[in-house]
Order: sequence, then C-alpha cells, then structure tokens
Amino acid sequence: MDPKPPVLLAPSILAADFARLGEEVAAIDAAGADWIHVDVMDNHFVPNLTIGPMVVKALRPWSAKPFDVHLMVSPADALVEAFAEAGADILSVHPEAGPHLHRTLARIRALGKRAGVVLNPATPLQAVEPVLDMVDLVLVMSVNPGFGGQAFIEGALPRIAALRRMIDRTGRAIALEVDGGIGPETAASVVAAGATVLVAGTAAFRGGREAYAGNLAALRG
Repeated sequence: MDPKPPVLLAPSILAADFARLGEEVAAIDAAGADWIHVDVMDNHFVPNLTIGPMVVKALRPWSAKPFDVHLMVSPADALVEAFAEAGADILSVHPEAGPHLHRTLARIRALGKRAGVVLNPATPLQAVEPVLDMVDLVLVMSVNPGFGGQAFIEGALPRIAALRRMIDRTGRAIALEVDGGIGPETAASVVAAGATVLVAGTAAFRGGREAYAGNLAALRG
C-alpha cells in the first residue's frame, strides 16, 4: 500500500498584516506553507469585502507556491479569467454562485488552472457529485464563510468523511480541503476524517513572523 501523502497547509492571508501583505506572503512561504490561500469576498455572496485580481497580481512575485484562490463572489464567471491572469493556480467556486457550475469549471480548466468546488455548511454534498470528474479540489467550509476567527462547526466532520468516500470511489487524485476554525486542536480530527489540505488563518499568522514556522509545525501535529 502506498504511504499516506503528507497533509498540505494553505495559510489564509485573510489573517495576515494587510499593510505588509507581500512580506507576509514571503514569510509564511519561508515558514513552510505548501499553498497560499486567498479569500476573495464581494460583500454580496458573503458579508465581507476583501481583495481583487490586482492584489493577487501584486502578490504573485512574493511566492512561487501555488495560489489557492477561493472565490466567494456571485456571479463568479465574470472574475475567473481576471484571477487566472493575475496568477491564481487553483480557482474554487460555490455551486450557488452561478447558474451553470459545469460551465464555470470548464472555463477554469480551459484557462489551464486547477478547478475546485466549495461546499458551505448547509450545501448538500450531492452538489459536487455530478462534476467530480472535472474538479481537482473539493473545499469543505467548517464555518459559514465571510469572516476569519470563527469556531469550527463539529458537524463538518461527518461531511468530510462522506466526501472522502465519494472521492475515493472516483479513483481520481482530488484534494479534499477544509477551511474554518482550523487550529492545532481541530487539525488532527479533520485529517483523520479524510482531509488532505488544511486552510488556517488565525492559527497560522498569530504571534508575528518569528512564530509562523512553529504555528505551521503545530498544525501538522
């Protein structure tokens, strides 16, 4: 049997110092981040407003790690190309963010990017089933999206486990990512349920740059 691959860490820059964002991306990269997670919010689909393609483009030279861009916007289609051109490597969208999820994912893949689907706490897991053949990632939200620092929703664990089984049946190497309330106290149970990528904001960026490597090590367990 092949050894279980190591869990990837995708620190969310939502928790970084926005006044020094480029330096923060470089610092978390050097501390051991595998991906850089970028939360894009439009104050419409979710109740917060964050960053656009110009910021992603400005950050791109600060790290060679994959930029994992979570589009919490509606409609998403109008922004997919702009974020792809800005330097996103992975673009994830919500089924509720547009009328044609299949078409949106096909567009992301046509742009040469990895495509993901995001499931909110109340989104049925079946929403991703018809498109599992064209996704590279499924992101399970373990909080309601919009703000960092929220408490982990325990009901996410059986959903992660169910998705793990669903993904395994496809035989495809689809990443199973979890975002929301991830810290040293929740990471182990999330990984045990089947997650392969952990998004962490507060737990990754707390304590200043000298603490980042220790923060990530604690998340790896």
